[in-house]
Amino acid sequence: MKLEEFLVRAKKSTYASGIKPRTMKFGFEELTYHEGNLFYSDRWSGSNLFGGEEIVCKDGKIIWMMNYFGFIISDAVESEEVYNFLKMSLGLITKEMPFRGPESFKNGALEYRNKSAGNLEKFVGMEQILHKGKEVYRLSYHGGKIE
Repeated sequence: MKLEEFLVRAKKSTYASGIKPRTMKFGFEELTYHEGNLFYSDRWSGSNLFGGEEIVCKDGKIIWMMNYFGFIISDAVESEEVYNFLKMSLGLITKEMPFRGPESFKNGALEYRNKSAGNLEKFVGMEQILHKGKEVYRLSYHGGKIE
């Protein structure tokens, strides 16, 4: 199975699906997914200011990793509404860009934007959520394959 196909399935089955994470040491929350010899973990800490990492392991060895840091910028929209919209946006992930969500998505007054450079080998990116054209949320991410 190709890594990008596994990432799409894993990400749609974890945070984007809305399932409840398990709490771990040091206050981290984690969601996991596995298929065959591939394992995915998304682990983060914080809420309105948060950071985390996603990893993919093959046969017990890390082969891919992404780190991220995000925050709520404005209280113009309740954080629960922002994160529900984020889950909806992340559910639209594609194998062509399997880092976060699509380049853009709009639903009502909320708009999701995602810009990235690179590919699965090495990449950087930033996503934003706008409310009526004003930024209310931002996340930066970077990662790539691990050898």
